[in-house]
Amino acid sequence: MNKMNKTRSPWRALALVLGASLALGGCATSSNPKDPLEKFNRSMFTFNDGVDRVVLKPAATAYKEVLPGFMQTGVSNFFGNLSDVWTGANNLMQGKGAAGMSDLTRVALNSTFGLGGLLDIASEAGLQKHNEDFGQTLGYWGVPSGPYVMLPIFGPSTVRDTAVMRIDVMADPWAYVYPVNVRNVGTAVRAVEQRAAVLDASNLMEEAALDRYQFIRDGYLQRRQSKIFDGEGSRKELRAQDKLEAAADKAADAAPAVAKAVDKDLPSDAAAIRAAYADDPEPAAAAPAAPAVSAPVSSETPVK
Repeated sequence: MNKMNKTRSPWRALALVLGASLALGGCATSSNPKDPLEKFNRSMFTFNDGVDRVVLKPAATAYKEVLPGFMQTGVSNFFGNLSDVWTGANNLMQGKGAAGMSDLTRVALNSTFGLGGLLDIASEAGLQKHNEDFGQTLGYWGVPSGPYVMLPIFGPSTVRDTAVMRIDVMADPWAYVYPVNVRNVGTAVRAVEQRAAVLDASNLMEEAALDRYQFIRDGYLQRRQSKIFDGEGSRKELRAQDKLEAAADKAADAAPAVAKAVDKDLPSDAAAIRAAYADDPEPAAAAPAAPAVSAPVSSETPVK
């Protein structure tokens, strides 16, 4: 019983934080309608930024400088292979059958021939990697995102994505690794690896952005919308793009048959061609050549 309470306590704390943010939203004012909780979010951003500067960024810097590159790639591939399981399930729930089956095929290839996911054989074979979660699935089917929320430790999110965050965590195969201390160490390594992956970009942002909170918020919301609809602005545009691609594929499939039918109907000799184009004017006949004129032989010329 105590173990269950310990497991649930982080999620209860997260629910309390989200409830507090919604309560504070009634008193907060913001010029951005997508961020009515800006006052609370900025305070959480300051907290997260402090944790990052003291803990995550130094750990990520050491990880990137000390660990050999091939080992960093192996860690990224291993956890990426685990995430492909839930990504494939979400693609299937969104009706993207081809993408979903591709993701599950990636898992099968990388888990076997890729030494448990340490090698990304599937990408070398031409299977594209996707990143999907349950929040994206809900967004794809029209569930609104709700206000922007800056969660402690977890970072940028929305009310919709925060509500289903536990589903994403419980669907991760790593959540069922035992003993627990191994799972915790792996979770910490995963967090450091993800922070190291964006280390250069974060350094550039710190130098360039005037308001880092606004920069991160606007970038996150735009990228999230793009990921939900695979780069399109809405589900309507995505469907229109799918129809165009289907029509193009259909036309490409029909092209050989049309060309074959045209070749079959073509006349096979010159006579048939002239018959097929009987209305065309005949080419003008060439004028006959003038006969050669020789000098007449006179009868008075003596023959010797």
